[in-house]
Amino acid sequence: MTDHSPAPLSRAPTLRRAYLTLTAGLALMTPALAEAGEPDSGGASLSASASTDDGASGEASAEGEGREPRAERWIDRHAPEPMMLELGVWGGVLFPSSQLELFEAELGLPDQGRKLYGHVAPDLGLRLGFYPLRHFGVEVEGGVMPASLRDESGKPLIWAGRGHLVGQIGLWRLTPFIVAGAGAMGVASPRSAVGSEADIGVHFGGGLKFFINYWLMLRLDVRDNLTNRIGVGEGVTHSPEILLGLSVTLNRKSEKPLRDRDGDGIPDRDDQCPREPGPAPSGCPPDADQDEIPDDEDKCPTEPETKNGFDDDDGCPDIVPSEFADLAGILEGINFDSDKDKIKKESKPILDRAVEVLQQYPQVRIEISGHTDSNGGYEHNVDLSQRRAEAVKQYLIDNDIDGGRIETRGAGPNEPIDTNDTKAGRAENRRIEVKILTH
Repeated sequence: MTDHSPAPLSRAPTLRRAYLTLTAGLALMTPALAEAGEPDSGGASLSASASTDDGASGEASAEGEGREPRAERWIDRHAPEPMMLELGVWGGVLFPSSQLELFEAELGLPDQGRKLYGHVAPDLGLRLGFYPLRHFGVEVEGGVMPASLRDESGKPLIWAGRGHLVGQIGLWRLTPFIVAGAGAMGVASPRSAVGSEADIGVHFGGGLKFFINYWLMLRLDVRDNLTNRIGVGEGVTHSPEILLGLSVTLNRKSEKPLRDRDGDGIPDRDDQCPREPGPAPSGCPPDADQDEIPDDEDKCPTEPETKNGFDDDDGCPDIVPSEFADLAGILEGINFDSDKDKIKKESKPILDRAVEVLQQYPQVRIEISGHTDSNGGYEHNVDLSQRRAEAVKQYLIDNDIDGGRIETRGAGPNEPIDTNDTKAGRAENRRIEVKILTH
């Protein structure tokens, strides 16, 4: 007769290996997070244009935006804090495995007393968590699951006591997390049902916390419980759980902290530069000439930078070199085969001159845009203009210009500089333009 007795504790190495794997994974996933900065100021641009049929002159423009204090975002409120406690209750459902080995074995009974649990059982419990760091914590919890048997011979009570590690992204009031831990799962019932028994097990899962306010939190968990599978040496089986809980958060600071990402003592809501430390009242690094380059990085701290795409990082006023001011003239006469993106041979000297200028000033970045007249299909013209801009870019790359300095754009017929009702006007509109990009 096959031995269906409960798995002895000698099977624990299988569960220990699973537990070690899960906890190692949790350690690797504990976040070391850095917040990405968001731009707080606008840019400026200087542009030069070149036509395939005329010599257009360069044109420059500059525009900027002041920095405004940023209000605290909804998602930033009530975020987790270090040294916080969480005390909560939960309700949910457990889905007992059909292979769950959770019964009191007795040789004189059919299948030694094993019976199938119902497909689903309600799940109630309590938990206590301690979070020494806002991204890491430990929890203990206990729960009961009033179950049923498929043969309707009783109402066994499944119980669980467990502890686990928690890794979470504790930056916002919506806080995703993962858990992994171990404990015991047992059953209590009369012998006429399944008797009383307990097994060790491990569990893992993830979920989402939502901090309703400074003291209350909703929590959703989705987990898998791994316990002994029926039979000797048969490994583990899975009993998933879905839990919805309500917790109170304790040991928070007596006053609600205001977010201060740059640590300069000025709350983000009052800080005009929330990601750059600086003195009151603005919270911005000293910038005497107000060119948005801090004085300690500004080579000309009393003279504002000219935002024109040329040496925009040094903080000094400057003018675009004449070679770039004449860039439109340099690209005048860039021609392509009809309805194609192949550059004609007579255009090569003009492009070679552009290569020389770009090599002479490696700090400058440009945008190349292609333009067409309105003849033909709209989508075709947009595609053709993009391909022509890419062809010019590729020529420059083939002549040792870094492709990272060049952006392309296909405008199609959208930006005419002349009428499309005449042959001469359409020729004006078929062109390549160059714009010097600012930082």
